Amino acid sequence: MSSMNPEYDYLFKLLLIGDSGVGKSCLLLRFAWDTAGQERFRTITSSYYRGAHGIIVVYDVTDQESFNNVKQWLQEIDRYASENVNKLLVGNKCDLTTKKVVDYTTAKEFADSLGIPFLETSAKNATNVEQSFMTMAAEIKKRIGSRSNSWWC
Repeated sequence: MSSMNPEYDYLFKLLLIGDSGVGKSCLLLRFAWDTAGQERFRTITSSYYRGAHGIIVVYDVTDQESFNNVKQWLQEIDRYASENVNKLLVGNKCDLTTKKVVDYTTAKEFADSLGIPFLETSAKNATNVEQSFMTMAAEIKKRIGSRSNSWWC
């Protein structure tokens, strides 16, 4: 967080990653960079991850394969992002209840096993979209705050 803009109390770089078509761009709005479809070719490199304070891994609750691929996205994070980057797992398209194939409990237990927060969202009807970004911001603020506090001790 070098070159802090005086207009903001905090300025965080966030990434949204996940398979093509899971709804990252719909969730994005004005909050973070977009991979612009690069995930189809797995060409995201360390330069994309560099400086990220948080990464939101998105899957589609109606697409089992996109959930299965979350493990690969987490491996990418381990490979390219800073060691202490905050992560959030998001299951998007929760409004499509009749098409849902990834159970909330399954995803929640997976996220809990990794020690990362989890939310289901709907970019279509705005369910938990703001909450996702606020959760991530709070987690980053907590980490950054505890780090800077210990530095001053």
